[in-house]
Amino acid sequence: MKIVGFNYTKILAEKEASPTGKVNISMSLDIASIEKQKLPSVGDVLKADFDFSIKYEKIAKLEFKGSIYFTAEEDKVKEIMKKWKDKKVPDDIRVPLYNIILTKSNIKALELEDEFGLPTHIPLPKLSKPQQQETSYVK
Repeated sequence: MKIVGFNYTKILAEKEASPTGKVNISMSLDIASIEKQKLPSVGDVLKADFDFSIKYEKIAKLEFKGSIYFTAEEDKVKEIMKKWKDKKVPDDIRVPLYNIILTKSNIKALELEDEFGLPTHIPLPKLSKPQQQETSYVK
């Protein structure tokens, strides 16, 4: 599988209240559709439309919709389209697609969370001051 394109069709950030105390955050990611397409410079590709959302209970929501374009071997394309009839995606395709969508969308979400004054939906690394160890000397 080779990724040949990625674009957003919708980015929504909506804040209803300011966060206070503990905030419950839920995320969802879904492949909405998969179809064959022809791109002028690439040729035959598969287009997967996705929906990714982050919901802050009673506080805010972030929504991302878009498309990811990719190529695959012809036998793999047939397998993907056959499974898609049942709204399923083979794991060896679904996992890399989800990872790319999450990587790109999480970066956008972090920017929006900063601008809207929302807590981050994923923990960020933090530095802390090292604790001094007490040493005792016997005289």
